[in-house]
Amino acid sequence: MKDQAEKLREIINDIKNTSTGNLSNNTINKSAGPRVITVTSGKGGVGKTNFTVNLGIRLSQLGLRVVIIDADLGLANIDVVMGRMTKYNLSDVINNNKDILEILEEGPGGVKFTSGGSGVQELVKLDKSQLFDLLMKLGKLDEEADIILIDTGAGLSDSVLSFVHASREVIIVTTPEPTSITDAYALIKTISNRDKSKNIKIVVNRVDNSAEAFNILDKLNVVTEKFLGIKLQRLGYIINDNIVSKAVKQQQPFIISFSKSEPSKNMAEIADTLLKNLEVNTNTVSGFRMFINKLTNIFN
Repeated sequence: MKDQAEKLREIINDIKNTSTGNLSNNTINKSAGPRVITVTSGKGGVGKTNFTVNLGIRLSQLGLRVVIIDADLGLANIDVVMGRMTKYNLSDVINNNKDILEILEEGPGGVKFTSGGSGVQELVKLDKSQLFDLLMKLGKLDEEADIILIDTGAGLSDSVLSFVHASREVIIVTTPEPTSITDAYALIKTISNRDKSKNIKIVVNRVDNSAEAFNILDKLNVVTEKFLGIKLQRLGYIINDNIVSKAVKQQQPFIISFSKSEPSKNMAEIADTLLKNLEVNTNTVSGFRMFINKLTNIFN
């Protein structure tokens, strides 16, 4: 009997071998551009960046082309989790005439990523001709990726919310700590006040067991549906395990260095759910160029 991962790989192979845009809702419509997903959290220290890296690697293992954009303007550390030294960031595209493909680094598992830096902040300073030029450069990522993950900072800062509002899909990472859940709800409320149609997915990190995870996900969903009028997508959970911190210290993503561990199995299930439960209308997905266009409009 075929397992779930094997079935997903067959779906992805069908995508690669399909030249038309007639794809089912649990696949990716390449004619509409890559899925751009912002990963964020209500507070820091919940494992958001580590989650983003390991999710990206798992998606890459399933055959998808994945690019991670480090958009944490304060504590950019994707390269640290990846165990890779980086030479360039987005500011080099803006100021030093680098091509976007030149600044992409290759991480574990074939994932590509850009290092964080001041480049995103500089978007607000660009005039229209500079912005047009940048959009043309960034648009090349539409041909390089099936999924683009945007790793933001935590909290309710203008920069974080700008990335969230520009993205069609958002993953919020929380933990069982009451303050983390409260901050996650505050973030969801802020998002919903502007756009109740936003596709918000929830992941609970560092849970003791599945019962604890489902309890948190159920309660959070009930509260947001009752008071905010929105329904969250329960993307999954990750068991609290010391192999995660051990992998971070080794600067090796746990899904590679501890591939048989419980957190790695949890991450595989999250990736499967993300690919299967595509509630975004594929005709509205319009790639990274559209994401950046929305982002700069918000900034300006």
